[in-house]
This record gives sequence, structure tokens and C-alpha cells, in this order.
Amino acid sequence: MKPSLSRLGAAAIAVIAMSAPAYAGPSTPEVPNELVPPGGNKVFLVAHAEGWQIYRCDPGNVWTLVAPSADLYAQNDKFIGTHYAGPTWQTLDGSLVTATKEKEVNVDATAINWLLLKKKTSVAGIGGDRLSGTTWIQRLNTVGGRAPAASECDVVNETDRIAYEADYYFWKTSA
Repeated sequence: MKPSLSRLGAAAIAVIAMSAPAYAGPSTPEVPNELVPPGGNKVFLVAHAEGWQIYRCDPGNVWTLVAPSADLYAQNDKFIGTHYAGPTWQTLDGSLVTATKEKEVNVDATAINWLLLKKKTSVAGIGGDRLSGTTWIQRLNTVGGRAPAASECDVVNETDRIAYEADYYFWKTSA
């Protein structure tokens, strides 16, 4: 006896339901409205940063950010690159992206601000182009990194390294 079409349809649906879902990429973070990239973009990479915010004591007891210096880790805790002056993010394939700050929000007085950054330049690396398509970057979930108190700025040109952590969400055009 031949199976009926309805039984075949039910079997096909069961097989589809049991198959692994397609990888949709990292999820979009919940952030203040000011930090949402324009429509037509989607998150393609999330990197956790651990490192330093480097500040310099300038005349007038003012600390000025010199540069970040951090290692980047994938969601599986595997080292994937670095974050340094520019600001620049570079992955192990040699690709890199630089960005400019568009907006910022102070979410925690003890930590550096959350940011929305717009791509300035990007370059493919010798080993690939992981960051080449980046359009926007968000710095979120920050811990530490705030400049020292002005009262601690008493030697001009002295630098201080303040530990910080953050999550960087890299966005690209979704089309």
C-alpha cells in the first residue's frame, strides 16, 4: 500500500522540524534609542574586550584619553584580535576597521560610556576580510575604564592605565 500524500507531508514537516535551524548570527542588543544604528544593518560579530583605557595628565589637571589597548575575544572565549588607538579593531585575519564616535550614553557612573561608532575606514587583511563590511560598532556592557579623578592629575604628561571590559557589537549592511 502506498503512503498517502498527507502522510508524506506530515513526515516531511517532522524532518524539517528536527533539522538544525539556520544560523541567524548574533542577536541585536537592547540599548538606549540613541545607540541604535540606522535601519538596513544587522549584527554580524560580537567581541568581548579586556584591557586598558590609557589616559594622560594634561595641564589644568585634566585627564585626556590617549588610546584603548585591549584584547578581543569571541563568545566562545577564543582570542580573535585587538583594539587600539584610532580607535581601531583588528582581527587575526589582518582585517581592520576604524571608527568615529557618533553618540554616547552614560549608563553607569563607574564605567566608561556606551557608544555608537560609525565606520571611518576598513581594510581587508592578508588572511581575510572579517571586518571589511563593518558599518557601525556599539560599545556596550562596560565595566571600569573611567579616567582617574582630576585631583590625581598632578604631573603633566604622566599616564595612567585603567582596566576596562566591554562588548563590541559589529554591524554590517543587511542587504
